[in-house]
Amino acid sequence: MTTVSKRDWSVHPPYLYEAYASTVLRSPRRPLVPLEPSLSELTGPAFGSDAVEPGDADLTRVPGATGEALGQRIHVTGRVLEDEGRPVANALVEVWQANAAGRYLHKVDTHGAPLDPNFTGGGRCMTNAQGEYRFTTIHPGAYPWANHPNAWRPAHIHFSLFGASFISRLVTQMYFPGDPLLPLDPVLGGVPEDGRPLLIAHYDHDVTEAGVALGYRFDIVLRGRSQTPMETR
Repeated sequence: MTTVSKRDWSVHPPYLYEAYASTVLRSPRRPLVPLEPSLSELTGPAFGSDAVEPGDADLTRVPGATGEALGQRIHVTGRVLEDEGRPVANALVEVWQANAAGRYLHKVDTHGAPLDPNFTGGGRCMTNAQGEYRFTTIHPGAYPWANHPNAWRPAHIHFSLFGASFISRLVTQMYFPGDPLLPLDPVLGGVPEDGRPLLIAHYDHDVTEAGVALGYRFDIVLRGRSQTPMETR
């Protein structure tokens, strides 16, 4: 019988990190009240393979678009793992990101960078029996934000993972190695120091496709000593 490790909350970001201005307003001021999940929450319908359409994992090609997304193409792959390297199969992995110019396809994004008519910035796939996922996309651009003077978010991709029930969702971010903005980012800075390297992907030449796309590997570990820091507890 295998044992399941408890989460090590010391690698996850706190609710309140004053350098990340949004947390000042949205962090709870009173102790949280744990709620036992209902039977319907644990056994009800969950997002799964029926939510994934062919081609959803390729963000560079939008159905009905007249061309392909602009920017440096990349493959992002990895494994979703539990304790001691056990793979998590049939997990729904979703990603969203800015385009190559650093702009989201969202009505509240008023950044002056151009939109790309051939890039929506969202994709999804299911992990296979080995817990593996794979996306093809473009390298996102940095973008300004209003957190502090001359603030820029480093290039990153948001990840969402759904397990066997609707309430099992976890959210995190993946960063790119060598980005000069990483030490200046209060979102990454809000993660305890030991957890920050776990959010940075590794360049993988074996994943790189000759003449087509650079390759990055980003494993997502749910529990154990190498667990990936998450945005929600």
